[in-house]
Amino acid sequence: MRDISARELKGHNILAVERFRDSTRWMIEFSVLRSSISYGAPGDEMRLFLTEDGYQNALISHRRREIKIKRYARVVEGHIIDFKPKKQRRHP
Repeated sequence: MRDISARELKGHNILAVERFRDSTRWMIEFSVLRSSISYGAPGDEMRLFLTEDGYQNALISHRRREIKIKRYARVVEGHIIDFKPKKQRRHP
């Protein structure tokens, strides 16, 4: 499987207008695991720029295993800050 960063993602373009809105606080890149009206079809890989409420809803979807967040970052005035991969758990 190729790295998510090497492929074109559905959802918001990296220079989408949503990125520059005053209310935008987060960017997430994720895979859709189950059918969801909000996010797309299973197998889709997406990028979204979200408000704080939208991000909290995405975290709920992640916990329900509807989506799998691959990467996330804070967004401040359109700048992507602290771009991080989802943390891997270390098994002893």
